[in-house]
Order: sequence, then C-alpha cells, then structure tokens
Amino acid sequence: MMHSKKRRNLLAKASGYEAGRKSHIKLAKIAVTKAGAYAYKDRKIKKRLNRANWQLRINAAVRPEGMAYSKFMGALKAKGIHLNRKMLAELGAAYPAVFKKVLETAKA
Repeated sequence: MMHSKKRRNLLAKASGYEAGRKSHIKLAKIAVTKAGAYAYKDRKIKKRLNRANWQLRINAAVRPEGMAYSKFMGALKAKGIHLNRKMLAELGAAYPAVFKKVLETAKA
C-alpha cells in the first residue's frame, strides 16, 4: 500500500517531464531529485541576482545627482537612514521626487 503511494507521489511530481522521465520510476526518481536540488540552489541565486539588480537601479538613480552608489550608501549609513536596497530601488524607479528627498537628506 505505502509502496504504491510513494510511486504515485513520485510520478505526480514528475508529470510534465518528457519521455520516460514522467512514466518510469527509476528515471522519474532521478529527475525529481535533480529538480529539487536545482530549485534549492536557484532560490539562493535568485536572492543574489535581486540584490545586484537593486544596486544597479539605485546607482542609476543617484548618478544624475552627481553621486556614486557606494558614497550614497555610506552617507545613508552615517545619517542613520535605514532603508533597504529593495525599497531604495523602488523609490528611485517609481517615486523619483521622494528618492531625491532621501538623497538630499543623505547629502546634507
């Protein structure tokens, strides 16, 4: 009973795969295991890529104001302004007026 339930669950996870990977237990087991490993690894990579993207967006927003990303982040830290990179990137892209106020506060 349990054996067939495990097989059924394994094949359910492998549905949508091509050829024998969706229907043969041996191949499906390998495919599902590898898929899980790649998913785990790529969840970590996604965080890394998002942070790099936020940094680029913040840098693009501060350059026209005559400041570099590293100087801006240092100034924010010195002033005690605790805004994360995600929010700063969002402000720079969607609300430039608000971002400019933050930039002026950091410069002062």
